[in-house]
Amino acid sequence: MKVLLDANALMMPSQFQIDLFDELRMLLGSYEPVVLSGILQELAGLSRAKGRDGAAARWGLSLGEQCTIIESGDLESTSVDAQVIEYAAKNSCLVVTNDRRVREALFTRGIGVISLRKQKKLEILRR
Repeated sequence: MKVLLDANALMMPSQFQIDLFDELRMLLGSYEPVVLSGILQELAGLSRAKGRDGAAARWGLSLGEQCTIIESGDLESTSVDAQVIEYAAKNSCLVVTNDRRVREALFTRGIGVISLRKQKKLEILRR
């Protein structure tokens, strides 16, 4: 099963002290973590910042590089969030995100979302 990780998902380990890949393994069993190249570009930009957000983005960037990287240039959408939604819809995969706007857009398309619950555990959300 493919699981698409967005930028804030890759920043979760730094921000909330969770092991993202271990949590996904416990929740799903086997899975293939996938990241769009646009997400890595977004994290690279955020990683230039100082402080906690910059550190979280740098950590997220290193985690993203451990995933299967999909070139997002093939997707028609211009925003990274729209690319995430488009890729998930075309490839029937779950998406890990805490972004409420992205989550709602995924729900309207019938796509399952994995989100952080109480800043401690991941859970699958479906509507």
